[in-house]
Amino acid sequence: MDMEIEDDYYVVKWIISGVVFWTTAFLMVRNLLPKRSFDFCTRIVATMHATCAVCLASFSVQDWTCPVCPLASRSSPLQMRALAVTLSYMIYDLMATIFGDNFTVDNAVHHLVSIVGIGAGLAYQKCGTEMVAALWITETSTPLLHTREFLKELGIRDTDLNLLVDIMFAVIFSLARMGVGPYLTFVTLRADDNPFLIKATAFGLQAVSTFWFYKILRMVKYKLRRRSATPTPLSTPHVN
Repeated sequence: MDMEIEDDYYVVKWIISGVVFWTTAFLMVRNLLPKRSFDFCTRIVATMHATCAVCLASFSVQDWTCPVCPLASRSSPLQMRALAVTLSYMIYDLMATIFGDNFTVDNAVHHLVSIVGIGAGLAYQKCGTEMVAALWITETSTPLLHTREFLKELGIRDTDLNLLVDIMFAVIFSLARMGVGPYLTFVTLRADDNPFLIKATAFGLQAVSTFWFYKILRMVKYKLRRRSATPTPLSTPHVN
């Protein structure tokens, strides 16, 4: 009992300090880049979190010969830390989403589902393997997602670099969320010992990923079609 209380205190401390850290990081970025938009600054913090999350998730893998083993088991301290850090970021980012100028319902739903799911995993202290694997899957494509928006705000549009970043993002997102994601969802739902709330969260996140996958396919199809329809400009001599 004392050990469980100590673990709960440890997790709560990580969550509170994490919210403070991510909020402070945003304010510092906002101060350093006053000419950049609110969205630009939040995306820098999001990229910081994605990098941190992938590293923490990788460090918490117990056996790389079977990254999703053991299933439905008690979460390790490293897994709890990785999830607590991400939960703190999700809480901060939900507030930033609400007060920012790019609020969308699907993004808010994604945040709420993630907060409930990660919170449940931390409360049960179970399913650390599955949840850390989901964390790794969902965050691998995040830096490229934000790079797309960075380029737009920096005035770099309709170039080969934009198209390359778009395609790389679409490929990594598709492989992670529609390749590995369904398998992870399946094994999470199949495990008898997993709590219902964890299973519901896994299903919900996969549903959101499928919706985004559809939107990304439409985006790539549109850009490739527009690119093929755009005539190559003829070179003209420079006139002084």
